[in-house]
Amino acid sequence: MGAAARGAVGAYGERVAARHLEQAGLVVLDRNWRCADGELDIVARDGTALVICEVKTRRSERYGTPAEAVVAAKATRLRRLAAQWIRAAGVHPETVRFDVVSVRPQRSGAAHVEHLRGAF
Repeated sequence: MGAAARGAVGAYGERVAARHLEQAGLVVLDRNWRCADGELDIVARDGTALVICEVKTRRSERYGTPAEAVVAAKATRLRRLAAQWIRAAGVHPETVRFDVVSVRPQRSGAAHVEHLRGAF
């Protein structure tokens, strides 16, 4: 799959994930926040908790489940990016939670979405 196709699949997954989170009662604060060190897919609020959501979209599990793609180095980088977002936004959350939203498009019908709260 080429870069454009991967980008389209990723963008689709992020739209599906944001809609899923909103339907679950979270408030999406930011999407695709970028800085020199990287990108946060979705930043949301769940009550008083700030939630950093990494979205993983996969058409198959040939290379493992979407959540398995969030390895230790990725988690460390996301924690660093979250601290940068918090400073930039000037917020003071009571707690910060890191979630993974896995999106698996289906051949027909709605995508399969799994929301792993406190994934790392």
